[in-house]
Formats: sequence, C-alpha cells, structure tokens
Amino acid sequence: MAEKQPVGVALIGAGMIAQTHVKALSDACPVVRLDKIVSRHPERAQHLAAHYKGKTPQFISDLSAVTSDPAIQMAIVATPPSVRDDIIAPLALAGKHILLEKPVARTTDEAIRVVDICENAGVKLGVLFQHRVRPPAQVAAQIIAKGDLGKLGHVEVVVPLWRDQSYYDELGRGTYARDGGGVLLTNGIHSIDLALSFTGPVTSVQAMTATSPLHRMEAEDFAVAGLQFANGAVGSLVASTATFPHGTEVITLHFERASLRMTKDELITSWRDGRVETTAQAPADPNEVHLTGGKTVWHQKVIENFADAIRNDHPPLVTGREALAAHRLITAIETSSRTGQRVDVTT
Repeated sequence: MAEKQPVGVALIGAGMIAQTHVKALSDACPVVRLDKIVSRHPERAQHLAAHYKGKTPQFISDLSAVTSDPAIQMAIVATPPSVRDDIIAPLALAGKHILLEKPVARTTDEAIRVVDICENAGVKLGVLFQHRVRPPAQVAAQIIAKGDLGKLGHVEVVVPLWRDQSYYDELGRGTYARDGGGVLLTNGIHSIDLALSFTGPVTSVQAMTATSPLHRMEAEDFAVAGLQFANGAVGSLVASTATFPHGTEVITLHFERASLRMTKDELITSWRDGRVETTAQAPADPNEVHLTGGKTVWHQKVIENFADAIRNDHPPLVTGREALAAHRLITAIETSSRTGQRVDVTT
C-alpha cells in the first residue's frame, strides 16, 4: 500500500498564537506539511520559520495564493474574529477544509453564518478546542462513558486567569469590534466547551458580567453565572482575567456516586464510599506559557485529528456546528447580565 502523502497546510494569521501552531505543525510531520503562512506583513512573520523543522514555508499576504494552490488541502485560521468573513468564504468556496482558532466568530449569528458557509460548500470545519485532548479530560470522558457515576447533579466551572494590562493594550484586544467580547469569548470558551462536552446542554442562565477596576478595556474581564442543565443538574460558572496570580481552570462534576475534579494536569475522582483516585497526573512544564496556548502537544493532537478527518472522511474532534453550543451559552450569559433576567439558551 502506498504511503499517504502529508496534508498540505496554510496558516492564516501570524499573531500571538502562530508560533504555537508552527511548532505543533512541525511536530505533526509527516502527517501534515506547512506550505504557506499568510500575514498582512509577511516580512514580520519570517521569525516563525525557525520553529518549523521541515522545508521553509512561503510567507505571503495574498489569500488567493492559498485558494488557487491544489497542494493545500486545509487552512488553519488563526486571525482575530473580526476578519473571518473575508477569509472563510474564499477558502470554503475553493474547497479548503478549515481548522479554526476559537471563537468561531464575534457573535452567535456570525458563527452560524460561518458554519453554514462551510457546510454549504461541503468542506470540513473544525474548531481548535485543544482542552478536549488534555489527558485528564480524556480520562474523565472514559469514566463518564462507563455509566458507573450515577446521575449528574452539580457542576462547577472556574476559570481564574490573569492578564496584565499590556495584553489589552494590543490594538483591538478586549473590544467588541475585534474580539466580540472579553473573558468569556476569548478565554473562558475553552472550559465552557469542555464542560458542555461532559454535561450536555444548558437550558437557562442567570448571570452578571463586569469590567473590573484592574483593567482598561471595553468588554468584560469578569463573569459569573448560575446554570440550569437539560438533564436536571444545576451549576455555576466563574471566569476572570483579573485573578492574580494566574491560576488553572477547574471543572468539577458532582455525580450521585462520585465527584470528578479536573485541571489541565490531573483528574481526581472522589467516590462516595471513600475511595480517591488520581489519574492523568503530569508534572508542570516550565516552558508552558499561558498566553500562547499552553502545551504545543495539545494543538498537535487536534491538528493530527483534523488531518485524519480529511484523509478518512470523518468529523473532526469538534465540528463548527458543535462549537455553536458554547457560543449560544455565552450569548445567553451576556443577555442575562444586560437585562438582569433569567435567560433561556437557544438551540
């Protein structure tokens, strides 16, 4: 049997997260091959070549060089949400499969339009929710799937992050025009997506969001919400980029027979009969930088999954359609905060 050729990739966007993508693509060789990096200022992106062990990719500013290249099968779109409309449609119409950095778009309506464009064009749309491939999350999914935990009753999602003011001093960061929002859409969406993958949908929320005195920004850096789930469980979400020192996201799921407490490095299962099991523990990585997407291996696994989805025609780890659940919940939280009312989550 002939060896499969690597999937040709273009990286669209050369901002803060681009280095993580390039390293991940390098480590994913020979499953994928990075051919082009598209940037508004290609000369400023040249430093990224040092992080790729394969043939040096071409640095360009013209998206048409990607859409017209038959060797490129997929594009990783790592741009701010504000410019997605100008990128997604040409790529989809050219038959390029798209792996999208979160969020899908600035608003739920925009996100639905992005998903519809890709589905109508017949291309795969994946969303890079790399927290799904963390070892603790994967072990938790296996434990829940066994069905031994009983009914889910209580959910806690805590996202205690810190961002210095310099983070928001970047042009457009934390604005509705560029990012679509603050801590929820830019940071907390990872934990929201992961939690929903375990719990199923939220039906209603009562919430408050705010901008703390610790940041100068347009959108929120703090959010708190009470959650009612379709399966009868209740829960809470607290997310902030005004929590110093920078912490780790924690998802705790309280079932009838045990509680699962999950961080990025470990999963603690506390059974009601007194047993405590700690699994998927990993030492802290001194090279991990919380502003650049964490461990490169998480991005690598998502990229490899997406390449396999293209080769073997199966859905990617998180489809664009599936990602809409997190967007709809965030919209409901924002609406509840604005109106002061309990808000139903649309489906």
